[in-house]
Amino acid sequence: MAGGDSRRDFIKKAATTAAAVASTGILKTPVYGQNQAPSTGRVIGANDRITVGYVGIGGWPSNCPGMGLAHVRSQKNNAAENNVAQAAVCDLYSVRNDHAREVIGGNDVKAYDNYEKLLERKDIDAVVISTHDVWHAKISIDAMESGKHVYCEKPVTRYLPEVFQVHDAVKKTGKVYQAGSQGCSAAAWQRAAEWIQDGKIGTPVWAQGYYNRNNPKGEWNYSIIPDAGPQNINWDSWLGPVHKKIPFNADHFFRWRKFYPYCTGLLGDLVPHRLFPLMLATGNPEFPKRVVCVGAQLVNSDEGTPGALKREVPEHIELIAEFPSGFTIMIVSSTVTATSPGFVIYGQQGSLNIGDQGNRIELVPERQFAEEIDPEALNGLTPHEDVGVHEKNWFDSIRSNKTPNANIDLAIRAQTVISLAEMSNRLNITCLYDEKTRKITTGDGREVEPLNYGVLQNS
Repeated sequence: MAGGDSRRDFIKKAATTAAAVASTGILKTPVYGQNQAPSTGRVIGANDRITVGYVGIGGWPSNCPGMGLAHVRSQKNNAAENNVAQAAVCDLYSVRNDHAREVIGGNDVKAYDNYEKLLERKDIDAVVISTHDVWHAKISIDAMESGKHVYCEKPVTRYLPEVFQVHDAVKKTGKVYQAGSQGCSAAAWQRAAEWIQDGKIGTPVWAQGYYNRNNPKGEWNYSIIPDAGPQNINWDSWLGPVHKKIPFNADHFFRWRKFYPYCTGLLGDLVPHRLFPLMLATGNPEFPKRVVCVGAQLVNSDEGTPGALKREVPEHIELIAEFPSGFTIMIVSSTVTATSPGFVIYGQQGSLNIGDQGNRIELVPERQFAEEIDPEALNGLTPHEDVGVHEKNWFDSIRSNKTPNANIDLAIRAQTVISLAEMSNRLNITCLYDEKTRKITTGDGREVEPLNYGVLQNS
């Protein structure tokens, strides 16, 4: 036992030293980062007020899609703490613009129906993008090229080729880009990255995450406003790059997450909230090597909402991603089953159990290493998963010109997993990915064109 005690003391001493390094906020092996170019636009100092504009409102009425109004409300409530001014809103549905202006208050808030007009304003420093997915890439790129910092809701883009364009714009302009997966700012996921980098679980082997709901009315069957139509919605602009153009359809506008031309359903809405933090928690996010995804419609839950169109996207998906290191991530997401296991990262020597709000983390040694590794648990961690905390991380990063928690280098890797998962499910293939050539192949070596606008009829 004396030899075992000595070894444990050595491990404890090493862990203490590593923790001291981790407390500085820098992982022992900072293997990725934004590596930004000198920033264009106004240089914002530590005490300068940041002026914000919002592109894509959504969230009104309260059960309609979109995080835009949620960001408007959150940043209004935290305006003094974050030292921000809310200057402009932009939505293609004029009713939402009017409501957002009312929420912000004051006569100085300008409303636009063309985001380019908002970006022309030199006094706006940063924009929050909460449109439907097909507009994420273009508005993000245009915003950064106009000198604005960007907070863009997940997913980063609708299709894979676009995410590299966003990545290049971040590097070119040096603007601070934050993806809207707020779990990345929760303390437990940050602590998990430190512990894994410190070697507390040995070699990471695999991880599991879940985001499940059970909606008898069919997920995303939001209320349809009776007076909404071409008279107050710019439908042609809303469709944007979509290949499958259709006349105005209220079900498509208000419930767009159900339809492939605008979204990939669970993979675009719920999965990023698990995938981003799990990849962050490794401390060394990688591009995937192989991705497999299966989806199903088992319940036809849209029948729970009278008159609702049947969804095109799955009600249940299961995703497995393998990375070059050999580490794998499994994520299950469903809108017809709510019960799910916990979030766990399994290593050869121990496992990390993580609370679903990022407020708890527990280190559980494998039985074979129980004499060498002490169990450890941290409860009630703050910050937990919270949009306001994630927004503050973005504002703080703008002022310090530092890398935010859901930065573009993490985002581009997570989006690659999401896009390959959609291809795997829709094309019934296993997707092999080469990060150097960006080529996608099947197991027999056949190259597959990445999905994009017009590649499939329903796109």
